[in-house]
Amino acid sequence: MGFARTCSVALVGVEGVVVEVQADLEPGVAAFTLVGLPDKSLAESRDRVRAAVVNSGDTWPQKKLTVGLSPASVPKSGAGFDLAIACAILGAAERIDPRELTDLVMIGELGLDGRVRPVRGILPAVLAAAEAGYEQVVVPEQTAAEAGLVPGISVLGVRSLRQLVAVLTDEPVPEEEPAEKGRPDAMLAGLVVPGAGAGTGLSPGPRDTDLDLVDVAGQHAARAALEIAAAGGHHLLLSGPPGAGKTMLAERLPGILPPLTRQESLEVTAVHSVAGILPPGEPLVRRAPYCAPHHSATMQSLVGGGNGLPRPGAVSVAHRGVLFLDEAPEFAGKALDALRQPLESGHVVIARSAGVIRLPARFQMILAANPCPCGRHTLHGAGCECPASMIRRYQARLSGPLLDRVDLRVEVEPVRREDLLGGGGRGEPSALVAERVLAARERTARRLTDTPWNSNSEVPGHELRTRWLTAPGALTGAERDMERGLLTARGLDRVLRVAWTIADLAGADRPDEGHVALALELRTGISRGTPIPAGSMP
Repeated sequence: MGFARTCSVALVGVEGVVVEVQADLEPGVAAFTLVGLPDKSLAESRDRVRAAVVNSGDTWPQKKLTVGLSPASVPKSGAGFDLAIACAILGAAERIDPRELTDLVMIGELGLDGRVRPVRGILPAVLAAAEAGYEQVVVPEQTAAEAGLVPGISVLGVRSLRQLVAVLTDEPVPEEEPAEKGRPDAMLAGLVVPGAGAGTGLSPGPRDTDLDLVDVAGQHAARAALEIAAAGGHHLLLSGPPGAGKTMLAERLPGILPPLTRQESLEVTAVHSVAGILPPGEPLVRRAPYCAPHHSATMQSLVGGGNGLPRPGAVSVAHRGVLFLDEAPEFAGKALDALRQPLESGHVVIARSAGVIRLPARFQMILAANPCPCGRHTLHGAGCECPASMIRRYQARLSGPLLDRVDLRVEVEPVRREDLLGGGGRGEPSALVAERVLAARERTARRLTDTPWNSNSEVPGHELRTRWLTAPGALTGAERDMERGLLTARGLDRVLRVAWTIADLAGADRPDEGHVALALELRTGISRGTPIPAGSMP
């Protein structure tokens, strides 16, 4: 009887669970049994592994073979266990010393010819291995750079099963023919989910450096709100007629956000690796992602879902970045209301029959909406014929509880002729705005040192009311609005967060009455005579 074991990783959402792969050979009729709650694609590994071992020049053991994946209670899916199964079998057949396999974690799919193909989710899998105390992992050569992002772990990238066997048996490592230059590498197909291109909205969006705020004509109030949203991580609603520049403003928000920290980059890269949208050759995402799903998106595509264990949705793809919902009233009400919980908690908990998973979802939401179905309701002399009842129903598609979680609400005015054609309405470029945003973020970070929060939008209202106090008399207007019913308790907390962001942009030690008044105006839409910050003027 022969026995060997090694390890691999099963992904549950974006978290990994180390799985022990055990192979047992016994005398008897030749058979191959795979146990441990595998799915269909993993059950098919029996044929892939057998062909890969034979085509790699090794002999397939003609005995009763049982491969177990432990713990058996964890659902296991995908082809990433192939490499570990093949090596465990060769260890049980004494082709490889079983002691060489015990402390290794192996991740990779096997082709029928023995080549090791890359799979999605390498980064979260290697992170799980490192947290479990393992120090050596074997991954496909194409994903070695992604695995190498995890500190304190040794990564071996292999191109074929033959190479790995040679390394483990101290034999000369054979050379594998590289892919022909100029031809697409078919091995990379496993890293990308079919249909997950930029057009689906489930991928990082505008990365073009040509998207600059200087292209936006006029819209000084909206530009100021965008800068405040970037500095504090606040949610924003842009309401106005078609063609006013709502989409242009939202697309340029990632360009003024600070670069991701190392920890944030690892979080975003892990999600994108599992979702299958990590660009080849770019193992680490350093810029804030941007996700803009179409208004026909379902609730599952927004918050996560799918057959079996749920997969990351748009809110997770936009983690640490921007989620832009254009034509927001056209989204299904059920899908919009599903965003309430992640907007508050920063994560999504999805329960399905196959299991319960938690996905990260700390994003900035930007909503764009027209005033009525035809979009001409607020334009003078534009001929809007929408009945008042239709306008009320259209605007009510954005529910009150959802809007209560939006910090900034700005009416985007139509672009004036002199701003568009005269050139006098051009504002500052993104680079200058980004410098002010970064300075405000650094000021916030210094204040929030030794706390679990990184931006003003994350600070609980209780802390803002008791720990970081505003100037005396600054909350008089907010208290009056609460008495009139214009502000809820949650609304007051969000006004305080915005006021602290405005104070950070202005370099003030704490918010004064003017900062709170501007925050109230940006939330309620009621003019209070507060001037727009000078830095946002052209």
